[in-house]
Amino acid sequence: MKPKELLELGIPQGEAMKRAIGAVRAASRAGKEKMEIESDLIALVEDPDRFAEDEVYGELATYLLDAQTPAAREQPVPYRRWGDEIEPTALGQMESACRLPISVRGALMPDAHQGYGLPIGGVLAVRDAVIPYAVGMDIACRMKLTVLDLPVEALKKEEKRLEAALVRETDFGVGASFARRREHPVMDEDWSVSPVTIRHKDRAWAQLGTSGSGNHFVEYGVLTVDTDALGLAPGTYLAILSHSGSRGTGGEVARYYSDLAMRLHRDLPKELLHLAWLSLASQEGQEYWQAMELMGRYAAASHALIHQSMARALGVNVLLDIENHHNFAWKEEHYGEQVVVHRKGATPAGRGVIGIIPGSMATPAFVVRGKGEPESLNSASHGAGRKMSRTEAKRRFRQQDLDGYLAERGVKLLSAGIDEAPMAYKKIEEVMAAQADLVEPLAKFEPKLVRMAPGTERAED
Repeated sequence: MKPKELLELGIPQGEAMKRAIGAVRAASRAGKEKMEIESDLIALVEDPDRFAEDEVYGELATYLLDAQTPAAREQPVPYRRWGDEIEPTALGQMESACRLPISVRGALMPDAHQGYGLPIGGVLAVRDAVIPYAVGMDIACRMKLTVLDLPVEALKKEEKRLEAALVRETDFGVGASFARRREHPVMDEDWSVSPVTIRHKDRAWAQLGTSGSGNHFVEYGVLTVDTDALGLAPGTYLAILSHSGSRGTGGEVARYYSDLAMRLHRDLPKELLHLAWLSLASQEGQEYWQAMELMGRYAAASHALIHQSMARALGVNVLLDIENHHNFAWKEEHYGEQVVVHRKGATPAGRGVIGIIPGSMATPAFVVRGKGEPESLNSASHGAGRKMSRTEAKRRFRQQDLDGYLAERGVKLLSAGIDEAPMAYKKIEEVMAAQADLVEPLAKFEPKLVRMAPGTERAED
């Protein structure tokens, strides 16, 4: 069938026409005659919901259903915020996200600041869809903490050995890779779930076990445990803490499916365009979801390799491992309904769930236990949160400012950009106080020997 004939049947031009042509070809391959296909398409245009699960016409029907959805709500769905020190642009982004026709409920964490589409620190529950930009550019960015069987005194007595292992077993920045590739079962998985992941599999393997730029780090520090809830006796321990995500491949997945979602929702107002979604009933939505989950396992594998290789290089045993994502989407039940919860720079904090909330290179991180607050959609902050942009931090601070700040706190910095100066972040103690109803601190980690990317490439965590 020609496009002109499809137009006469009520198929709109553009993306819908492309999908209709594909559906006609599929119907022909299935043995349907032209008159039967015409009859099907007339019925589909009148009632696309009837064909949403159809093997031949489902993709077209789902697209037409999405196209019938109003571009934005007049009034946003409910959302609650924690903390007072949140910039107006982040508040505006959260308000916009809650005006999406698919939105159910939102929450804004006390570390929130401006991002792309959904603010960093934003949590958004939607129906039957996933929003690539609400997951974030660094899919599955995560934290991992490992407690080593080494005395805290080793930070001073064995500083050179600890530093050598940190430098040898980690690498940072755009394009970072190891000359000898790391091995992990994640590379044996099915990477053909998306055209993006299969195309970038070799790149992903080259970067396996490395860390990104911006606020990504690997550091040693002192963990003070207050309770036996973690399976350790109260006391102080030497630990490794890391923060990074799915590297270049995750970024490519985010870009590809964000662009695709925006093309499918050209009717969205400008302020909502970066919140364009993919229906989970569509092929594109399923591709993105599977790619996102693969990137989650890939990011976890990179952290595992970093921690395992450092422990092996030091010849020590591991006493405890803790980790969590904070740029991801989960299928969960909230307020009696199955929804997709996006946590863009937010930590899962369901009742009893253990997580890690970092501060900065010279301020504490906290191991926490979630309290399961319904209005936060079982979430908490993912860190202290920036109080100024990277550009402003580079303008305001000099290396001597950073050096003095670190010296006062006994922190040795191997590498980092000035835009990651702790003074550019909110006070983690105030952020934790603002979310006392969301999480319970179980232990505090204080950085002592820190490595980050030496460059200052912008990174949205």
